[in-house]
Amino acid sequence: MNTRLVDSLVQIIESLTPEERIFLQQRLSNQPIQVTVGICGGQPRIRNTRIPVSTLVAFRQQGADEEELLRNYPTLTHNDLTAAWTYYEQHREQLNRAIITFVEDDDG
Repeated sequence: MNTRLVDSLVQIIESLTPEERIFLQQRLSNQPIQVTVGICGGQPRIRNTRIPVSTLVAFRQQGADEEELLRNYPTLTHNDLTAAWTYYEQHREQLNRAIITFVEDDDG
């Protein structure tokens, strides 16, 4: 972890006006993929949901197509799925580890 970068970001955030903080929060909450400590075990998830990207990728790898995923997760959009597939391509190793854990947990 780059603690110097985090410390710098904290200083910047603390210097924001209340309006700037609200704007920052709105921008962050509109990101298609979010990682939030304490939500979904800190795993990447679809914006403002508790749907991990790794879950969607695992179902896709098991043969689910986009229409099936959208039926099973009606709050998602095609853009959400595109963001999930793109995120997976950029973070394949990390998400493959999460998928292995997901499958092992599901097998009991």
